[in-house]
Amino acid sequence: MRKLTLSTAETIISAAFEKAAELNLKPLTVAVLDAGGHAILLKRQDGSSIMRPQIATGKAIGALAVGTGTRWLNANAESRPHFVNALNGVSGGAIVPVPGGVLVKNDEGETLGAVGITGDTSDNDEACAVAGISAASLVADCG
Repeated sequence: MRKLTLSTAETIISAAFEKAAELNLKPLTVAVLDAGGHAILLKRQDGSSIMRPQIATGKAIGALAVGTGTRWLNANAESRPHFVNALNGVSGGAIVPVPGGVLVKNDEGETLGAVGITGDTSDNDEACAVAGISAASLVADCG
C-alpha cells in the first residue's frame, strides 16, 4: 500500500472508537491525514468539545512534521522547549506536542500518513490510535 485510502481511514477510526468503548473513555475526535498532511477523514463522537477537531489534526500534523509520533515532541517540549516553540511558530501554531499523534507506516517503514486523537488522556488517545492503525494491518510509530 503506497497511500492511505478513505476505506483504510474508516477502518482506523472505527477500531479506535471500539478501543475507546472498551476502555470506557470520554468522547474522542479522530483525524486521519495523508503523508502530505491533508485530511482524509475526521470524526467526532457525540459530546466532543468544540476545539477537538483542531487538536486531533494538530497532533497528526505534529507527527508528520517531525517524522515520529508526538510522544517524542512531548519529551522535547520538556527538555528543549525553545525547539518545540520554534517548530510551532514556523507551522503557524498548527502543532499540538502531546501524545496522541501517531505516524502510520507500511511494513517497509514508509510513512503513509498520521492519526491524531484527542478527548481523553493523552496516553489513552495514543492507545486508541495504535489500536486503529493495527486494525488496518499497518504499523504505528508513537515516537
